[in-house]
Amino acid sequence: MAALVTMVGDDLYRDFEAEARKRVGARDPEDWPILAAALALGCPIWTADTDFFGCGVATWTSGSIDIFLAQ
Repeated sequence: MAALVTMVGDDLYRDFEAEARKRVGARDPEDWPILAAALALGCPIWTADTDFFGCGVATWTSGSIDIFLAQ
């Protein structure tokens, strides 16, 4: 798994902060960096946190990733 993960700094996603904060709203304002990174990279979010549901970015759970990788 470590070969698939890359740490990114806020320089990658800081331009998306306002949009991410707006989309996350009051559900969990501390989650904005994760959403901002997903917006910057154009990728889904791997999470079981329902706070991301409805934020306009696809979410994947571990279960759905397991099914996808098994195909």
